[in-house]
Amino acid sequence: MGRAPCCEKNGLKKGPWTPEEDQKLIDYIHKNGCGNWRTLPKNAGLQRCGKSCRLRWANYLRPDIKRGKFSSQEEETIIQLHRILGNKWSTIAARIPGRTDNEIKNYWNTHIRKKLVRMGIDPVTHRPRFDLLEISEIPNSSVTNEFLKVSAFG
Repeated sequence: MGRAPCCEKNGLKKGPWTPEEDQKLIDYIHKNGCGNWRTLPKNAGLQRCGKSCRLRWANYLRPDIKRGKFSSQEEETIIQLHRILGNKWSTIAARIPGRTDNEIKNYWNTHIRKKLVRMGIDPVTHRPRFDLLEISEIPNSSVTNEFLKVSAFG
């Protein structure tokens, strides 16, 4: 049982896309639409898998993709949505126009997650992590005072 293979693996090109392949894919989609991704490579004259074509279009070639640095508003939106939705990148991307799920996931893992950790915030729960901070850096508060009382007697 199971799904039929998406394509015949023999003779398929792997690795980086060439500008000529990109142009063939763009021209085909502008003329015929996306349609069936399994049949698209053969119809467009590409020696690629349908999945590869779909991902190339969705993540790099779509005309509505926004490129460049994330704005502070986009970053804050990603943090807020991640707090609510977790790692549901496609759901998050649907609420940030022009950004792909892959791009948002990569930005989270390379920038935002590390930034939250540096701020003493757990990137999974979005709660403060006192174990990541030096005790001397924590301002006097009831939480800090309770911690010090327990530490002194325990």
